[in-house]
Amino acid sequence: MKPPWGRPLAKLFGQRARLRWLHLILGGALLMPYFLLGSVAIGPFTGDTNVFTSLAMQFGSFAVALPIAAATGLFPLARPLLVAAVRPLAGVPEGSLAEGPARSWAARVRTAGWYTLYVGLGGLISGASLALPPFAVVLIVLPLVGGLRDSRLRLPEAFDHTWALALTPVVGTAMLLALAACAAGAGALLARAAVVLLGPAPADRLAAAERRAADLAVRNRLARELHDSVGHALSAVTLQAGAARRVLDSDAPGDVEFVREALTAIEETTRRTVGELDAVLGLLRQGEDAGQDATGFAGPTLDGLGDLLARSGVRVDCAAAPDLADSVPGAVSREAYRIVQEGLSNALRHGGAAPISLRIALHGEELEITMENPLPDSAPVLRPGGGRGLRGIAERATLLGGHSEAGPRGGVWRLTAHLPTCGGAR
Repeated sequence: MKPPWGRPLAKLFGQRARLRWLHLILGGALLMPYFLLGSVAIGPFTGDTNVFTSLAMQFGSFAVALPIAAATGLFPLARPLLVAAVRPLAGVPEGSLAEGPARSWAARVRTAGWYTLYVGLGGLISGASLALPPFAVVLIVLPLVGGLRDSRLRLPEAFDHTWALALTPVVGTAMLLALAACAAGAGALLARAAVVLLGPAPADRLAAAERRAADLAVRNRLARELHDSVGHALSAVTLQAGAARRVLDSDAPGDVEFVREALTAIEETTRRTVGELDAVLGLLRQGEDAGQDATGFAGPTLDGLGDLLARSGVRVDCAAAPDLADSVPGAVSREAYRIVQEGLSNALRHGGAAPISLRIALHGEELEITMENPLPDSAPVLRPGGGRGLRGIAERATLLGGHSEAGPRGGVWRLTAHLPTCGGAR
């Protein structure tokens, strides 16, 4: 159990108090250039040449130094520099301070106000930390060292009395405690003021939210790319491998060529998917290491639709114009390819080797995709928590300003997607 005086002493001399004291000493060091500049400015008016021998000139220089410090605090880069020191030294909670330079004038004025308070309090505490401890130590040891009373310290005559000498250690200790209390109070005041004056403004919070939303959108896009690419590849490979295994088990003559074609399709599908996986993971790693968003991944377009259908492992009756890929913007073409790919994955996963009907048509400024496959005889086995394919298709369509629908229709499973082409960029 801690003694009753343990908590007050921790507030005065604990780790946080010591760090805040160091923070104030740094503030006093930052004040010195402004202080010397102030002494040069008021020197001709006071007639003093040495600022350290005139108390009036010291306070005058201090008063002139604060507005100069406030002017330098208006620079945009002042805020990130101050925040970098406030977090570890003043003990301000993470996330309560603004990130980046102060762009608006309101943020600059708040930063200048906190900087002025910081160097002002830092100068006072630094000066007291230099002057009071030596004098307090002299008072504490004065009764024990008689030579100090006979020295040139110019102590008051009251210290010649025995009762006064007995009180000097108490006075010296009280001075040190008062200095520690002032430093702790000034540090706590600066920490609270930092949250208000260096904290994020509404514009900063909005900019941070926009950055998080942009980063989340990019990561969601890459997650959809991985889901569609890898999911389709696994479905196609599973179907091809299963068909090859059944052919080998049947021992029927003349089926070696079919197995060879199935293995070739598996090889091509996995090689293509590994390439796409490497590209996406490389962009994710680039975004984490270099602080960049992963927007460089283009992905396949409708130009590669023929290869996709040929390696799908199931018969697909496709009705689409030959030059369709050249008739729609690149963004729409990429999303349309992924929608078809995910539709094939769903059909393979739930419908097996049943044939698929695919129609892609351009109606004015809207691209319509329709996929149909027979419903299985038994209900499909669903994964825990459900799949993300249909949700990803809906997200892709929504990002382009369109919509999608999926569900049983007249004995078949139908997937439709309507993608506007007027908003896409080639």
